[in-house]
Amino acid sequence: MKNILPLLLLALLFTRCQNNGSNATPTKTDSPAAPTASAAMPSSALADTAALIGVMQRSAADWNKGDLAAFMDSYDDSATMMSRHGLMNKDTMMIHYRQTYFKAGAPLQKLGFDQFQIIPLTGDYVLLTGRFTLSGGNLPVLSGRYSLVCVHRKNGWKILHDHTS
Repeated sequence: MKNILPLLLLALLFTRCQNNGSNATPTKTDSPAAPTASAAMPSSALADTAALIGVMQRSAADWNKGDLAAFMDSYDDSATMMSRHGLMNKDTMMIHYRQTYFKAGAPLQKLGFDQFQIIPLTGDYVLLTGRFTLSGGNLPVLSGRYSLVCVHRKNGWKILHDHTS
């Protein structure tokens, strides 16, 4: 079942992208502190937008204080990530982050997220896109884009799949 989940999510995403007649409106924010939405958006969608951005802000704060385990808590236990090295599971992601971006338990650079855009997929699933920035530590600034498939679980929003470039 775990091997089928990423394929099902990709199929859902493809189907959603092909449905040009959809009435779903993407929610776009340029500031992590000020989510915006259309006037027609229901209050539940506004709450979800705030909750999703809150997950991203908390994960960046956890990263910046060196708490990699808390940062990884934003990911579902079955989460995967596509990287230039191929598909990784949650445990492999943790090892990759620790070896690449941390030294002696501290991050080499500070992490920030912005330019959020949230697109409802189906049911409890959304596509969250945006920009990450790693800065400081006397290292060059690194910035790129990410696409996250997120799911709403009993314990809140979790990242199911991460594609970061």
